[in-house]
Amino acid sequence: MYQPLADRIRPDSLDNVVGQKHILGNNGMLRRIIEKGEIPNMIFYGPSGTGKTTVARIIAEKTNRTLRKLNATTAGISDIRAIIDDLDTLLTPGGVLLYLDEIQYFNKKQQQSLLEFIEDGRITMIASTTENPYFCVFGAILSRSTVFEFKPVLPEDVKLAVERAMNIENLNRAVKIGYEDGVTERISLACGGDVRKAINSVELLFSAAVDGQKISLEDAVAVTQKSSMRYDRDGDEHFDILSAMMKSLRGSDPDAALHYLARAIETGDLIGICRRILCSASEDIGLAYPQAVPIVKACVDSAMQLGLPEARLPLAEACILLATSPKSNTACMAIDAAISDVQAGKVGSIPRELQNVHADGTGFEREQGYKYPHNFPDHWVSQQYLPDIIKDAVYYEFGDNKTEQAAKAYWDRIKKA
Repeated sequence: MYQPLADRIRPDSLDNVVGQKHILGNNGMLRRIIEKGEIPNMIFYGPSGTGKTTVARIIAEKTNRTLRKLNATTAGISDIRAIIDDLDTLLTPGGVLLYLDEIQYFNKKQQQSLLEFIEDGRITMIASTTENPYFCVFGAILSRSTVFEFKPVLPEDVKLAVERAMNIENLNRAVKIGYEDGVTERISLACGGDVRKAINSVELLFSAAVDGQKISLEDAVAVTQKSSMRYDRDGDEHFDILSAMMKSLRGSDPDAALHYLARAIETGDLIGICRRILCSASEDIGLAYPQAVPIVKACVDSAMQLGLPEARLPLAEACILLATSPKSNTACMAIDAAISDVQAGKVGSIPRELQNVHADGTGFEREQGYKYPHNFPDHWVSQQYLPDIIKDAVYYEFGDNKTEQAAKAYWDRIKKA
């Protein structure tokens, strides 16, 4: 029976697990918990191929518990009941360690069916998820569990697993297969921190290798094209890329902005990219350079009309413009402050001077009395615009950039006159 290489070389001890030094290093919290043997309910959160299943298996062996594994994408209540029925029998003498993969796909009822057995200790649950558990795991389960984050494995750590996989592939070969310089580095770098993906690349290269010939760097590039990208448009990784792009624009780092733009382009989410860029033009550049909005809008329109891959050109132009523009969030802060007052009930009646003129002569105690600013010098006249309850409220503060300071000087001169 065929067994994937990634499963054949799965580590059987914590020392052989690559990466995750922040939790599995010599003084890592998860390592100390495992070595002590008192295993709590845990949730492993992180991308695929980072060792979540491997660590769960190692824990089961070290605690002498019967390992039961369910995948929430295919399992249901009947599968949970089958595990519960085995409790307190010879089949599970030390209790059950339930490894629940992709817990985010279990609904509330399915998750809550485990609560009683988790609380009394007959089931110790280790759940894994590639999505933020604070969003996808129900509170009752989350409050009874400890969350550990598994991070993408660094290339230098992946390389150790790649070299081990190559040695194992050569064990049963009469003629050993070598590889050109740069092959292990390419596989390790291109997998995007996913060790399983890297091992699968090794297996594919060896299955296509010819005895007596080395695995070429060209072949390694061919099997790892775009493999470092994660394409789940609804997952954390995708939204993290878009968030990083927008924060790089805000932080005035054009190189980082272009890097995350390139990663976002590889996912093909043109609409998501355009929305973030348009938002940044108003939220982060704002009144420091108001012309950024129409320029970026023109770039976005061009990108949508061109489609990918040509859309990368106007999008790059927009990103560089925004990243290198002066910054002001005064408009964003002003509208948020105004909305906060409105939501708090600070509204009041609209001043009589601002009401629609159709009300004149219909029983109001006085005429509108609105002063038309264009009839006064410099097109301005002092009158109350805010409701009485907040007549002294100030939402907008001029920014310290050249454009807003020029506007401030203009209005200071007129209003003082």
